[in-house]
Amino acid sequence: MKALPLFTDWKLFNALDHTGNWSADLPLRLFLAWEFFESGLEKFNGTNWFADLQSSFPFPFNLLPVGLNWQLSMWAELICPLLLLLGLGTRLASAVLMVVTVVAIATVHWPSQWSSLAELGRGYAITDQGFGNFKLPLIYLVALLPLLLKGAGRLSLDHWLRRYL
Repeated sequence: MKALPLFTDWKLFNALDHTGNWSADLPLRLFLAWEFFESGLEKFNGTNWFADLQSSFPFPFNLLPVGLNWQLSMWAELICPLLLLLGLGTRLASAVLMVVTVVAIATVHWPSQWSSLAELGRGYAITDQGFGNFKLPLIYLVALLPLLLKGAGRLSLDHWLRRYL
């Protein structure tokens, strides 16, 4: 019996490797840029609702004025996604968005009370039903991690600048 050509023809895998070297991180960058920019645009066009949450902000953000926290969050969510899209300063943009996400988890998405891992696990959800809803921000953190660790890949301004300057 003859083996399937797909598993014996390494040309396909070599082509996938070559394509992946150039563009594997692009879907992450596009997805995250869209999600964070959308959130920043909502803040830009909306009113500051951070005053209700100021006491929940983690240190050192709980020491900053409410308006400053709003501006920091909004501009981080508007500028960093554009950087991700271009692949410019990708590691820095990823780190900033990770901080924004951790603050959002601690302030808004983490359950206010839990006494066991089972109760905490109920907050691993998209919608808040009284147990928190940290699933989506956690997905964002996991998606940002490869960009922080590896950068934007070859299809980016970071790669071009590093190569030609």
